[in-house]
Amino acid sequence: MGEDSDESFAKRLREAERRSGRVEEAEKASQSDKDEQSLPAVALRAGTEMISALVVGVAVGWGLDHWFHTRAIFLIIFALMGGSAGVLNVWRLVKPPEQ
Repeated sequence: MGEDSDESFAKRLREAERRSGRVEEAEKASQSDKDEQSLPAVALRAGTEMISALVVGVAVGWGLDHWFHTRAIFLIIFALMGGSAGVLNVWRLVKPPEQ
């Protein structure tokens, strides 16, 4: 009963939002925000994404190395994972939107 009623409610909600035009307005607003971003803003965000992912990866790796009393094995692994996550985030930021 609970799952069917949740699906039914979600379906009715989407239909009501479509009829009222709220969904189209939200999509247009998000698209225009992405289109109007300046190059310095995108560059700043890309740099922040890269640095923050790398810092988190290094911090987690250092913490695990400190906790398990190992050398730098976790630091290396998590630094690589953090760098990869940063590259993936930047790729998602700059890739063209799918139509």
